[in-house]
Amino acid sequence: MASYHSFAIFLALAFAFCLQATLGSIECENLNKDSCAFAVSSSGKRCVLEKHVRRSGVEVYDCYTSEIDADKLKDWIETDECLKACSLDRNVLGISSDSLLESHFTQSLCSPQCYNSCPNIVDLYFNLAAGEGVYLPKLCEAMGEKTRRGMQEINSSGFVASCPISGRKMSENYVAAPAMAPF
Repeated sequence: MASYHSFAIFLALAFAFCLQATLGSIECENLNKDSCAFAVSSSGKRCVLEKHVRRSGVEVYDCYTSEIDADKLKDWIETDECLKACSLDRNVLGISSDSLLESHFTQSLCSPQCYNSCPNIVDLYFNLAAGEGVYLPKLCEAMGEKTRRGMQEINSSGFVASCPISGRKMSENYVAAPAMAPF
């Protein structure tokens, strides 16, 4: 009877390992160019696509595991629907917050089709925006109200000085000072 339970436990463990091997786990280094960008490995790290040019001039694309953690996501390859809804390209190289400066991209990111349906992309850009001192939900709110103001907040790392009213001269009470450092 004891050997039956041991055998049953052995079979259950073997089945669990086989099931995981059958379903597979995502390792960034095993992904091709068309599935790497915006993917998340089984360890929860984001995948990044990089391009190298060989001495022969041939361009080679490699997928690597970054040190950037995805929040609560593992084994994820982004869908074409989300890439389209968020105005992203599957062949984007690296991970950068630069696209947040483009109003067309930010409008797509903040659209209900992207923001409410694509948690992986929203999580990535939420963290990238936070690294620039910007709170993505506030930026999306600003996109609806004052697109220009939202972009100014990114350009200045979250601090926007008010500008003087045109036509008025600055009084001597105003003193030029460097911008505040981000928190």
